[in-house]
Amino acid sequence: MNFIKVSSACPITKVADVSYNIENIKLCIEKALKEKSKMIVFPELSITSYSCGDLFLQKELLNKSLNGIEELCSYSVDKDILIAVGAPYEYNYTLYNCSFVIFKGKLLGIVPKTHIPNYSEFYEKRWFTGAKTMHTDMVNLPFQKSVPFGTNIIFNSGEAKFAFEICEDLWVTIPPSSFLALLGANIIGNLSASNELVSKYYYRKDLVASQSARAICSYVYSSSGVYESTTDLLFSGHLLISENGTILSENERFQRENEIITAIIDLDKLSSERRRNLSYRDNIALFSSPITEVSFTFDSLEIGEFNRYISKHPFVPSREDTRQERCEEILNIQGSALAKRLEHTGAKKVVIGISGGLDSTLALIVAVKTYELLKLPMENIITITMPGFGTTDRTYNNAINLCTKLGTTLKEINIVEACLKHFEDIGHDPSIHDVTYENVQARERTQILMDYANKESAILIGTGDLSELALGWCTYNGDHMSMYSVNCSVPKTLIRYLVQYAAEFKLPGEIGDILMDILYTPVSPELLPKDDKGDIVQKTEDIIGPYELHDFYLYYFVRFGYPKEKIIFLAEQAFKDSYSKDTITKWYEVFIRRFFTQQFKRSALPDGPKVGTVSLSPRGDWRMPSDASFSSFK
Repeated sequence: MNFIKVSSACPITKVADVSYNIENIKLCIEKALKEKSKMIVFPELSITSYSCGDLFLQKELLNKSLNGIEELCSYSVDKDILIAVGAPYEYNYTLYNCSFVIFKGKLLGIVPKTHIPNYSEFYEKRWFTGAKTMHTDMVNLPFQKSVPFGTNIIFNSGEAKFAFEICEDLWVTIPPSSFLALLGANIIGNLSASNELVSKYYYRKDLVASQSARAICSYVYSSSGVYESTTDLLFSGHLLISENGTILSENERFQRENEIITAIIDLDKLSSERRRNLSYRDNIALFSSPITEVSFTFDSLEIGEFNRYISKHPFVPSREDTRQERCEEILNIQGSALAKRLEHTGAKKVVIGISGGLDSTLALIVAVKTYELLKLPMENIITITMPGFGTTDRTYNNAINLCTKLGTTLKEINIVEACLKHFEDIGHDPSIHDVTYENVQARERTQILMDYANKESAILIGTGDLSELALGWCTYNGDHMSMYSVNCSVPKTLIRYLVQYAAEFKLPGEIGDILMDILYTPVSPELLPKDDKGDIVQKTEDIIGPYELHDFYLYYFVRFGYPKEKIIFLAEQAFKDSYSKDTITKWYEVFIRRFFTQQFKRSALPDGPKVGTVSLSPRGDWRMPSDASFSSFK
């Protein structure tokens, strides 16, 4: 599945006690091996400790440090893990602050620090020199000859390509990791000694996350801990693992034990992002530099327990505070987009078909926000409810009450007689409840809405959402069509939270109560007659499958281009307490078939704003032939 598990570690240290430090480094490696980790990053100068001061100029300490590296190499002979450990290294009578990269008994390379801080509390230039060129030399150590020494080394194990930088390298204007990523590295390790100051934690965390986003990589960060010298500074042992802008794992700082954190990196995700990002590819074309590639092979890429968090609802932020911010932002995007369209056309009125369902409710909420922005009267929002054969009292009353409470101009136009006449015109038996029976109603409603919009010099607001467009769950030239579609890139799973957010924070009280009842009404087009009790018979998710599954498939298929096997695997992890593998596979096959066969509807979509990372606009994000085969994807 192209996952790899990586670790960041902070061992207990004693200043200038190499033997003690080596033993604790080994204990951290053992922990990482039990986690099935394939790479572990230690803090800067962790062999000696960072805060040795002028002791770095003592030959005895430098010799002990090299002996420690040799000991780690011997220790690692049967260890299937890449180890990056910090230590000083003397080359041509010059001292460098380095990352020593070890794998299965061999020193694969030495990466010197490029940027040496010499300001505020840092005065490293007293001892160390920064790497001045991108050239790689071959150096000889007492225990191993011809070891690559340089900044442009990529350690290649196939899909995973590792590279390293050290502390200050991340804090400069253009970090070396930016170039290393352009040269192919997708997992960057940073061996750091970042002291703790008030609020520095937040800056450091943002820096790691943003660099992983800019470089489209995983960034594994390890900083020195509380056992460094506290003569003038305190180090907290901050550990972070980030992937393309997201923090996957982080520790609690100020720990007093050997500590590691681990995370599972999705290499396919990084590859997908790099493939689709044209600016990233253009950067590669502008940058060329000599590179030393060191190849090695893991015995196994088994990751053990799959403990990477997979959200059931990838379109929806898991944290409530973030979710509220996201909802507010989406409503602002939708409302501002509609406001621009109204100003451009000169229209003062809009028409919305209101069913008492989620989608039309969200479109109405957006229209209300737009009219607040433009300072236009709410009665200029013309809401039309069009009861038909399957309309239930619950949806009808919610539609009427919501529009009345919001102060819109409400119209009711019953479509039953018009549909019966149309059945007669086309020779359709109304007792046959087939697709013709359903689509006649959908197109009748759209015709009414379009014509009423013409009558009032208004524009018709579309209500259909991203999930329906992905599945083609809309009537061509029926609810598929409008003059501006505000929900076109909002998936069904997110619409629920948008309506809930509006109920709780934007329109509380009586209107909020109506919105909450709409929220808990089964999703249905209400095109089939209701049952004897007057309840909904036609429940969409009973027919095409759960929207939460379809949104999950849509996200990973369109956003990252994952194959069936990986999407099914991820769905199994996310929904392990909800659906069996057979159920997940069944609805995936429905999704793929419908996604391909219904592209012709998406090829003829009206305008509408993109609000998230996935959009199916034929003019922008998704350009697909209407007659493409799904055989290779099912």
